[in-house]
Amino acid sequence: MTDNQETPDAEDSSPSGGATLPLRPPSERLSCPKSSVCSRSYFVVVMVFFHVYIINVIVLLFYVHYSSGQEDANRSRDAPRRDQQRTESGRPPSKPDFLRDVSLTRVEGIRVGHVQKVSLVPGKVHEMRTLSMKPLLFEIPNFLSEDECRVVMQLAQLKGLMESQLMVQEGQEELAKELNLSPEEIFNLLDINQDGQLQLHEILTHSRVRDGIWLTPENLREIYAGLKADKDGNGLLSLEEFTLLSSDAFQRFLMQQGVKRSQLVRNSRHTWLYQGKEAHQVLQDIKTRVTRLTRLPPSLVDLSEPLQVVRYEEGGHYHAHHDSGPVYPETACTHTRLAANTSTPFETSCRYITVLFYLNSVEGGGETAFPVADNRTYDEVALIQNDIDLMDTRRNCDKSNLRVKPTKGTAVFWYNYLSDGRGWVGEQDEYALHGGCVVTHGTKWVANKWINIDPDYQRQARYQQLVSQQPEDDDDEGLTLNPETQSSDVHQDL
Repeated sequence: MTDNQETPDAEDSSPSGGATLPLRPPSERLSCPKSSVCSRSYFVVVMVFFHVYIINVIVLLFYVHYSSGQEDANRSRDAPRRDQQRTESGRPPSKPDFLRDVSLTRVEGIRVGHVQKVSLVPGKVHEMRTLSMKPLLFEIPNFLSEDECRVVMQLAQLKGLMESQLMVQEGQEELAKELNLSPEEIFNLLDINQDGQLQLHEILTHSRVRDGIWLTPENLREIYAGLKADKDGNGLLSLEEFTLLSSDAFQRFLMQQGVKRSQLVRNSRHTWLYQGKEAHQVLQDIKTRVTRLTRLPPSLVDLSEPLQVVRYEEGGHYHAHHDSGPVYPETACTHTRLAANTSTPFETSCRYITVLFYLNSVEGGGETAFPVADNRTYDEVALIQNDIDLMDTRRNCDKSNLRVKPTKGTAVFWYNYLSDGRGWVGEQDEYALHGGCVVTHGTKWVANKWINIDPDYQRQARYQQLVSQQPEDDDDEGLTLNPETQSSDVHQDL
């Protein structure tokens, strides 16, 4: 037993046979300096735990991502079943969201005076000149031949032209009641600069849009005097003075006095010519040419308004206006209103592009005026200053920044909206304000082709889907948004 107990002491002897080290009591710990192997061991342990933690986090993220993907896939698989069940139970299915797979091509203006070659018909090259950058406006001479101009005018006469009467509309009080607007709220809507008083130009803008009657500052002063509206005679209406007037007080006064044709916003006659499959070949050719000019999908051009033909007699005019209005959440586009399936108090013609054709050369006057083209800024209040109204095309056409002379066969086109930066329709381009100067000698014939596009992509896509489901004689080609149907690039710089 004694020999066995002494064996460990023998094993503790140094290899070289030197003196043996004394054994430490079991309770004593080896003290290590900070730079010893103990600190390295501690660091290794910490790093191991840290990497394990990171790995766990990554695994958790993968798990969440995978689970979400499975739920989306299951939801996609179950969606048709739920839609079918809702349809079978009599409840309408939810409206699908359409992928934004179409980008609207915009022609580049480069700079004012820049000329591009445009291939619009086989074997012929047209030149397109940039007239302004704000709005983006182009001129194309000889867009129509003399024979085409003659045919369009004859077709319009054959169908018959109607008065372009913009006199509106009784029922303004009912509309105000429907919107539940108080006189104070209406006053604030009209008070553009929010100074608590209605200036002449604020009342004029409202009356022209609502009644279709072109009042001048002199006319408005006469109305104030006749209605005894401006009691203090300062030419301004306070809220107190405004609340004493009914919403159609101006209109009633004008009807009693009598309205001349020269006092209308627009003095002309017009008609509409269908451009579909059964239309005259000249009308179909013009539509095809417009499609190549604008580089838009044919479906958008096909579903836009028909060709409008307008005749201005001597003395005819169209005061400055926008072809399309701004689109707010409470506003619907006229062409997609039914597809939107919503009730909105206001509508506007969402005309993305205007193409204007001159069908004859006018002996005197009749220019197309752009009062604020390429202005540095746009200020609605500044349009009427010191009794000079830049929107008055009977008096002040010569003060417009740009005027285009009507020449037979020439076309001009411009964008009424900006781009949203993502390939679709953005905000209204206020610089697209334009009008027809008074015809001083002869007659003026023009035609308008508007391309209607809803700034709300979902409403436009839903509208096109709805139309594509309607029965057609042949096929429905071109009735859906398809990027492959876009025209090829036919523009080349000179």
